[in-house]
Amino acid sequence: MIHRDNAGLVCSLKFVTLLVALSPELQLLGAGVQLQNNGYDGLLVAINPQVPENQNLISNIKEMITDASFYLFNATKRRVFFRNIKILIPATWKANNYSKVKQESYEKANVIVTDWYGAHGDDPYTLQYSGCGKEGKYIHFTPNFLLSDNLTAGYGSRGRVFVHEWAHLRWGVFDEYNNDKPFYINGQNQIKVTRCSSDITGIFVCEKGPCPQENCIISKLFKEGCMFLYNSTQNATASIMFMQSLSSVVEFCNASTHNQEAPNLQNQMCSLRSAWDIITESADFNHSFPMNGTELPPPPTFSLVQAGDKVVCLVLDVSSKMAEADRLLRLQQAAEFYLMQIVEIHTFVGIASFSSKGEIRAQLHQINSDDDRKLLVSYLPTSVSAGAEASICSGLKKGFEVVEKLNGKAYGSVMILVTSGDDEHISNCLLTVLDSGSTIHSIALGSSVVQNLEELSHRTGGLKFFVPDKSNSNSMIDAFSRISSGTGDIFQQRIQLESMSENVKPHHQLKNTVTVDNSVGNDTIFLVTWQSSGLPEIVLFDPDGRKYYTNNFITNLALRTASLWIPGTAKPGHWTYTLNNTHHSLQALKVTVTSRASSSAVPPVTVEAFVERDSTHFPHPVMIYANVRKGLYPILNATVTATIEPETGDPVTLKLLDDGAGADVIKNDGIYSRYFFSFAVNGRYSLKVHANHSPSIRTLVHSIPGSHAMYVPGYIANGNIQMNAPRKSVGRSEEEQKWGFSRVSSGGSFSVLGVPTGLHTDVFPPCKIIDLEAIKAEEELTLSWTAPGEDFDQGQATSYEIRMSKNLQNIQDDFNNAILVNTSNLNPQEAGTREIFTFSPKLFTNGPEHQPNGETQESHRVYVAIRAVDSNSLKSAVSNIAQTSLFIPPNSAPVPARDYLILKGVLTVMGLIGIICLIIVGTHCTVNRKKRADKKENRRKLL
Repeated sequence: MIHRDNAGLVCSLKFVTLLVALSPELQLLGAGVQLQNNGYDGLLVAINPQVPENQNLISNIKEMITDASFYLFNATKRRVFFRNIKILIPATWKANNYSKVKQESYEKANVIVTDWYGAHGDDPYTLQYSGCGKEGKYIHFTPNFLLSDNLTAGYGSRGRVFVHEWAHLRWGVFDEYNNDKPFYINGQNQIKVTRCSSDITGIFVCEKGPCPQENCIISKLFKEGCMFLYNSTQNATASIMFMQSLSSVVEFCNASTHNQEAPNLQNQMCSLRSAWDIITESADFNHSFPMNGTELPPPPTFSLVQAGDKVVCLVLDVSSKMAEADRLLRLQQAAEFYLMQIVEIHTFVGIASFSSKGEIRAQLHQINSDDDRKLLVSYLPTSVSAGAEASICSGLKKGFEVVEKLNGKAYGSVMILVTSGDDEHISNCLLTVLDSGSTIHSIALGSSVVQNLEELSHRTGGLKFFVPDKSNSNSMIDAFSRISSGTGDIFQQRIQLESMSENVKPHHQLKNTVTVDNSVGNDTIFLVTWQSSGLPEIVLFDPDGRKYYTNNFITNLALRTASLWIPGTAKPGHWTYTLNNTHHSLQALKVTVTSRASSSAVPPVTVEAFVERDSTHFPHPVMIYANVRKGLYPILNATVTATIEPETGDPVTLKLLDDGAGADVIKNDGIYSRYFFSFAVNGRYSLKVHANHSPSIRTLVHSIPGSHAMYVPGYIANGNIQMNAPRKSVGRSEEEQKWGFSRVSSGGSFSVLGVPTGLHTDVFPPCKIIDLEAIKAEEELTLSWTAPGEDFDQGQATSYEIRMSKNLQNIQDDFNNAILVNTSNLNPQEAGTREIFTFSPKLFTNGPEHQPNGETQESHRVYVAIRAVDSNSLKSAVSNIAQTSLFIPPNSAPVPARDYLILKGVLTVMGLIGIICLIIVGTHCTVNRKKRADKKENRRKLL
C-alpha cells in the first residue's frame, strides 16, 4: 500500500505538471465555467429536447445574458461579466448551420430551459443543495418565462433575474425575502416587513386600498386580502437578492445596508452575514480585481451548438489483470446488457479493446433493431491477453479511430473506458483526449487501477465509476445503467428500478419484490446474472399472479445471463422474483430491473445520486446526496439508502435524510443528504442509492424546489395601486400511490486518502447545527433544533453549549465570551431528534448591554447560538444564529406607537372629564347642602 501511494504521488505530480503546461484553451475544455481576466467563459445554456422549436427563444436568451452581463459588471463594482456562452440546441430542432457539439450535453448545463410538465407557474429558480458560499447545481427557466413579456412586470427584466439566479448558482447566497414570514418584530419592539435593505419603502394594502398596519396583521400572518406593496420609485440601491425588479436596485446588500434582523434564508444560512460579504470571499473575487477605467466590457459572444448522431465506443481492457476476480465475465455481462437494453436506438456503436496494444473489434454500427444489438454483442472480447500489461492510451487511440470514421472528428462522441490497468503513462495521451471533443466515462476495476484515470473523465465532463473485486457486487451493471445519452430526454432514457446481489448457498434462494409504478412500465427488462456454470431456477410473479419461469427468459450460458422483456406496458404493482441456486457451491446471484416512462405526458420518478466532491482527505467527510423527483418536483417522505463499497472490506449502508439538518441544507426540497466518514481504507469507493416509497399517499411538492427570484404582486406608483397578474398557485398535493415506487441510481465513485491504519483517536466532532430557532413566549425563551451526533450526524453528543448576546457582533466574532446559558439539565438526544429547550433569559432584562465601542444601546433583540460537544470534548462549529425580541406582549404583537399615543390621549381626556364631573357633582352637592342648612336656620329663627 505504501509503495502504491508513493508511486501514485509521483504520477500525480507529473499529471499536475502537464496540466499547468497546457494552453489556456485546452485547460478550459470540460472544466465548466471559468473566470479569466474578469470574464466568464464556458457558460452552457441547454434547451430540453421536449421544447418545441422557436427561434425567438434563442434571441431572448442572448438578450437576457447580454443585459445580465452589464448589470452584473456594475453590481460587482467592475469585477466580473459574461464573455463566452454556448447555447445547446436540441437534436429535435432542425439543423441550421449550428456548430457540432464537443463535450457539451444537457446534463452538464449550468442553465436549463424546460417545461414543468403540467406545473404551476413559470418561476425561474436555482437548485441549491449545499451550504452558504457553495455552488448550486443549475438555473432553470421555462420557455414561457423567456418568451412572454407579461411576466417582466412581476419579476423585472430577464437580465436582472438572471443575475439574481447567478448569485445563487455561482456564489451560494440565498434569498432575502420570506413569503412564509412576511414581517417580524425588530429590536425596538416594532413590526417590520421582511426586506433587505430596510430602506425600501411601501405601504400596507387591504382589499379596498391603503390601510394602517394594525388592520393588516393577525398573529404571525397578514390577514386575508392584505399585503405590503412597495413603491415603484425608490432611493434604495439594494438588494438584488431581495427585489431585483426595482429600477433603483443595482447592488447586493453589504455590511452597511444588510438587514440582519429579517427572518430570511440568507440570514439563516449565512449566520446573518450580507450577500456581498459572501460574494467577496468567493474564489472568483480572490483571483480578480476591478477593471480600470470607465468603459463597459464587450457584450458576450454566443456559440450555437447542436448534437448530431449519437456515437459511442466501448474501449475495453483485455490485459492480464482482467483475468482476476471474474473481471472479464462481469464486464461481458454488463456490456451485453448495455448493448441489448441501455443504449438508445439509432445510436452508432463501435468496440475497441487493448492490452499492451489497441485493437478495433467492431467498426461503428447503427442500432436499428435487436439484430444490430446482437451483432455488436458478438464482438465483445471473450478472453484476455496472458502476461500483457494495459496501455490505456493505445485503447483510446483505437477508440478515436473508430468514431472518426463517421464524420472525420470525434466531436460529441462518448468513450466508455473500462480498465483494471496500472498504466503510469496515461498522461501521454491527455492532450489528445482533451482536444478530441469526446467525453470519457471511466470504469475502474479492482484496486490496482492508476490513480489518475478519473482525471480523463473530470477534464472531459464524463462520469467516474469504481467496481470492487467482490463476487456479490452489482456495481458493474449499475455503472453501465447510469450512462445515458445525456440529451435530457427523460422519456427516452432507461430508469433502473432494482439492483440486488447476494451470495447464495447451494439450494437456497434469493427472493425479493420490486415495485413497478404507473410512471414507468414501457420496455421493462428483468436481468438475472450468476457467477458459476449452474443456471439458477427463476420464478417471477407479476402483480396479477402470473408466473414466468426460467424457460421464459432468454439465456446466454456463455455470459451467464438471462433476461425477460415484458411486452407493452408492464402491469403496475409488486413483481416478486425467486432465484434458486441449483449449483453445488456458493455463488453470487444478481437481479437488475430497468424500464422506461409509460407516457410522454407524465414524467417518471427519477433519482440522481452524487457527492459534493469526488475526492477527500481523512478526516474530512464526504457529503452524499440523492435528488428524488418527479419531473422537476421534489418528492417528500421517501426512504433513501446509500450503499458505499470500499476497495476492500464490507459495504456500508447509510440512510439519507431530507430534514434540513446536518448535511441536508434545506428541509423538504427532495434532496436527501448525509455525511459519510466510515473510511475503512485508502482508495476508491463506489456509491449506489436506493429510493423507495411504500404504498401510501405520498406528498409531491408543487412548489419551487430551490432559491428563486421574487414575483412582486404589485406596486404603488404615484400614490396609485398597480397590481400585476396574479401568480399561479403553488403548494403541495397528495398523490394516491397504490404501489409506491422503487429506484436505483449509481452515484459513481470517490476517493479517500490519508486514512490511518488500525485504530485511531476520535477526530470526528458533532456536525454543525443549522436549524436553530428561538421563540419568545411571555417570560421564557424556547429554543429548538435538530440534534447532531457524537460523530457528525451519527450517534449521540455529550452536551450542548448555548450562549446569548444582545449584540450580534459579540456572538458572531467572539462566541466563547458571550453569556453562557445554564444547560446542566439538558441532555442531548440521538442524532436527528428534535430538541426543545426552554429557559428564562433574566440576564437580559436588567437594562442595556454595553457595546464594543463603549456606547450603550437600548434594544429588545437577543441573539442565540449553540454548539455540541462529544465525549472527547470535540466541539462542533457554532450553529446558525437565532434571534428574537424580548418583552413581547402576551398577544404576540406589540402595540404600534401611534395606537399607543391615541390610547394614551383618549384615557387622559376621559380622566380629565371624569375629574370635572366629580368637581361639578361635588360643588352641586355642597351648594344644596348649604341651602338646606340655611332653610333650617330660617325656620328656627321664625319659631
